[in-house]
Amino acid sequence: MNRFRPAPFLLVAFAAVLAGCGVSSSRATGSASDSLGCVSGSLDDTVTRADLEFGGIMRSYELHVPPSYDGSTPLPLVLNFHGFTSSGSRQRLYTRMDETADEYGFVVAYPNGLSNSWNAGVCCGPSSNDDVDDVGFTRAIIDDLAAWGCIDLSRVYATGMSNGGFMSHRLACEASDVIAAIGPVSGVLGIDPSACNPTRPVPVIQFHGTADNLVPYEGGGLATSISVPDSMAGWIDRNGCSGEPEVTFSEGMVTCETVDQCAEGSSVTLCTVTGGGHCWPGAPCATIEGVDLGESTTDINANDAMWELFSTVKLP
Repeated sequence: MNRFRPAPFLLVAFAAVLAGCGVSSSRATGSASDSLGCVSGSLDDTVTRADLEFGGIMRSYELHVPPSYDGSTPLPLVLNFHGFTSSGSRQRLYTRMDETADEYGFVVAYPNGLSNSWNAGVCCGPSSNDDVDDVGFTRAIIDDLAAWGCIDLSRVYATGMSNGGFMSHRLACEASDVIAAIGPVSGVLGIDPSACNPTRPVPVIQFHGTADNLVPYEGGGLATSISVPDSMAGWIDRNGCSGEPEVTFSEGMVTCETVDQCAEGSSVTLCTVTGGGHCWPGAPCATIEGVDLGESTTDINANDAMWELFSTVKLP
C-alpha cells in the first residue's frame, strides 16, 4: 500500500481566554516550555488522565505521553476530540493514536466533553445547546500541559471524530493563535462561515466518506451542516489559496486532493473515501446501537496522514 505523503505544505477544494474563566489545577507545576527546552515538571509517561477546573466545573482529559519524553525536550501536542455520546477514553481506544504518538514522538490528549458532547456550533447535543465554552476549555488544557510538562507551544494540533471534527474546525476559526493545523474526520465547519476569522492561514487535512449518513458529504443530516465541498472551499478562501487541487494520494476507496498554493505556505487537503461511512480511516467503524455507520477503509491511515501534515507545520 502506498503511504500518504502530503506535499510540503498542504490543503482541498470541494468541506475565552483563561483570565476570568476560573481555571485551576491541583497538580504540581514545572516550568512552561520554550524553544530552549524545559525544566522537568510532574509530567511523565505514567500519567494517563488529568483533572482541570474550568469555569467553576471540574473537567478532565485523557493523556498519553510517549516513552521518548525526557522532560527537557519540548514535544508537539495533538488534541484528539471524541464524537457525540463518546468520551476521551473511547476515542483513545478507537483511533489508537497512542501508537502513532509513540512512533513519531508527540504527546496526545483526549479531552472529555460535558455530557459527552462539544459545542462546535450546530453540533452537538447539550454542550451546543448550553453554549459551553469549549474553545476556552481547550486553551486551558494547552496552558495546563505547558505548565506541568514540556510542550512545544508552536506545535499544537487538533483532530477529532464527528462532533470532535466539528470542534477542530471551530478551533481553527477561533484559536488559530494556539492551534497550528487541524485534521478533522467526518466533521465539517459548524459555525456561521462569516464568523470564522482565523488570525493566520491554518493548514487543514480533512477525511470524509461519501456514504456518511450522519454528516452527509453533500450537507444536511444530523447537524444540518454545510457540505464537505463548501466547508473546504471556505478554508481555501481563508488561506488565500489559488490554483486547482492536485491528487496527492489515490488508492482503493481513497483519493486525496490538495491545494498548496496558499498564503504563508499553508495548504488544504481533502481525503474523500468513496463509499465510506461515518468512520475513522485506518480503524473499523465504531458501534452505535441502532445506527448503521457504514463502511470504513484501511486504504489510508488517518493518523499517519495527518501527522505527515502536522509534522511540517508550526506557529510563526
